[in-house]
Amino acid sequence: MLLAGFSTLVNLIFLALLVLSIYALVHAALQREDAFRAADKQTKPFWLIILGVSVAVQLFLPAMLLILVGVIATVIYLVDVRPAVAGISGGRGGGWSSSDGPYGPYNGGR
Repeated sequence: MLLAGFSTLVNLIFLALLVLSIYALVHAALQREDAFRAADKQTKPFWLIILGVSVAVQLFLPAMLLILVGVIATVIYLVDVRPAVAGISGGRGGGWSSSDGPYGPYNGGR
């Protein structure tokens, strides 16, 4: 009984990690390619390949170590790359303006 409950919990965690990886893959696919270069975060094809392999591994090769590597790649994308790319692309995550400088917004010397 306890083992069956633990198995269900592990399956739900794996499902949540798969959904997270799919979300990261879709987000990367919808971003502009030049935003990745501008944010200095590798390239769009690089992240699409990494995240695509992560999703494929989680779907077809349920090996714990490979899933862990895929989840780490997904978390790196979501925590580091996504906010930088969203800031460059003008998404909700960054809040940057084209007039922002290294010390805040440029106001024309006023």
